[in-house]
Amino acid sequence: MAILIDDSTRVVVQGLTGKEGTFHALRNRDYGTKVVAGVTPGKGGEQVDGIPVFDTVVEAAKETDANTSLVFVPARFAADAILESADAGLDLVVCITEGVPVLDMARVENYLRGKPIALVGPNCPGLISPGKSNVGIIPGEICMPGPVGLVSRSGTLTYQIVNELTQRGIGQSTCVGMGGDPVHGVGFIECLERFQADDDTHAIIVIGEIGGSDEEDAARFIAEHVSKPVVAYVAGFSAPPGKRMGHAGAIVTGSSGTAQAKAEAFEAAGVRVGRNPTQVADLMAETLN
Repeated sequence: MAILIDDSTRVVVQGLTGKEGTFHALRNRDYGTKVVAGVTPGKGGEQVDGIPVFDTVVEAAKETDANTSLVFVPARFAADAILESADAGLDLVVCITEGVPVLDMARVENYLRGKPIALVGPNCPGLISPGKSNVGIIPGEICMPGPVGLVSRSGTLTYQIVNELTQRGIGQSTCVGMGGDPVHGVGFIECLERFQADDDTHAIIVIGEIGGSDEEDAARFIAEHVSKPVVAYVAGFSAPPGKRMGHAGAIVTGSSGTAQAKAEAFEAAGVRVGRNPTQVADLMAETLN
């Protein structure tokens, strides 16, 4: 099994005809992902390397049975692209676009609340269920199928830790790059809940970073609801207060949101915390043996 995506996932790419959309759509298709359609308003009827292009997501879903959208549109259009997919009845939207205004995402979050659709992102690398489907920009060649579920606020740290796992022969069930913006779709708790319910996920890795309280919230959830072993990593132990580090949400204000505080919250919940990506993989290897 896997969470959110598997070999039955059928993807429509919003922005397929753009440079990034074309590159990653074809790369995902080469991986084995069922990329069945693209959407670019005004270009309906065209094709990109055999993938049909439609003017709207509704048309694409009706003609191809797409159930997932991958968004590669400019930031000023991203919110409307997400809402269009929601109105088309898709199960999942993965928004790679960065720089989406917070107010736009607040509007999206409010609109999606209570609806039967999951959002991953924005400003994220997407997700991959190795050997089944890749919806985003995570390099498939560094992943392998296996029992470890991973959820991360950082794209590059996802790549590094997944590669460390694979080098040790430790495969992954699903790797979710949730993104680091202040307002986003699924987060640690939603993914932890899904991993806990997934019979093929035997252990979980949580990759956090400074800023906000997502990691502390995740630690409380783990203590109360997760029986599977969890290993964590928190980036930013040397980050100076008041400086934004990478993501829009990665900023420490006062004593709130520090890496030390987050690591202590995880450890209090029984989660082993690595101090570098290599140690995270080593701890997971020990956990599984």
